[in-house]
Amino acid sequence: MKNFNPIKLSAIIIAAVVVLATIGSSIAIVPTGYTGVKTTFGQVNPNPVAPGFTFKIPFIQSMEKVNNKQQDLTVDGQIWSETSERATIFYENVIVTYQISSEKSAWLVANVSNYQTDIINSAVVSSAIKTASKELNNIDATNRGKIEPLTQTKLQAILDSKYGENTIFINKVIISNTDFEDSYNDAIAAKQNAQLEYERAAIVNQQAIEKAEADAKVKEKAAEGEANALKIRANAEAEANKKISDSLTDKVLANKFYDSWDGKLPTVMGDSSAILPAEIFGKTN
Repeated sequence: MKNFNPIKLSAIIIAAVVVLATIGSSIAIVPTGYTGVKTTFGQVNPNPVAPGFTFKIPFIQSMEKVNNKQQDLTVDGQIWSETSERATIFYENVIVTYQISSEKSAWLVANVSNYQTDIINSAVVSSAIKTASKELNNIDATNRGKIEPLTQTKLQAILDSKYGENTIFINKVIISNTDFEDSYNDAIAAKQNAQLEYERAAIVNQQAIEKAEADAKVKEKAAEGEANALKIRANAEAEANKKISDSLTDKVLANKFYDSWDGKLPTVMGDSSAILPAEIFGKTN
């Protein structure tokens, strides 16, 4: 080992390490679902890099990876607002699902500070919910099928105005819970109880009316039946009297007189023909 030179060996090792480091720094891997953004001395390259292997200038260029997958922002706590009818309402535990456009990744890196955490924040979500709820009445404001899509529309409009269209896409808004303040709920409960009492009273009154109407109909039918019975009896009696009257001729009356006469003449003064039948004196009509 007469020719062994430790200084020369160290230089070779250092050179090899430098070469490997240079090669390593010139290769970048962009994972699936991400976009690479190159910067050269702090200047952002406007052309995004697709997922996969890519090269960059060692020690001059750097690569930032922008997440283009679906991401969730959770807003804990309650967001208080009002409905179109001025009822105080709150929404809590809101989850916003969004995506960053891969085509706008370089623009975000160049123009938005802390875009990873602040591109959508609780204040923006709160503003969208408050705007949406004020367009809905009390019933729709608590209907997730109404408030969630409307909030999504309002939030998308805010982000489009702030970052430009097709930069951030709001895929879904989920609101875990919503309710009115206690005073409103108490008022609703009192109103419902009053309505129930009114409906119960209306039912009782209707039943009383129906019973009175039924009783009146029974009495009416009874009176009608009695009147018909009296009419029938009266008609029968009138018919009988008519038949009797028609049958009482002078001869019949004379016969009845003879049948009941005891042979004595009345002792009163006057025309006997006024008392005795005409046949006694030989008078005819």
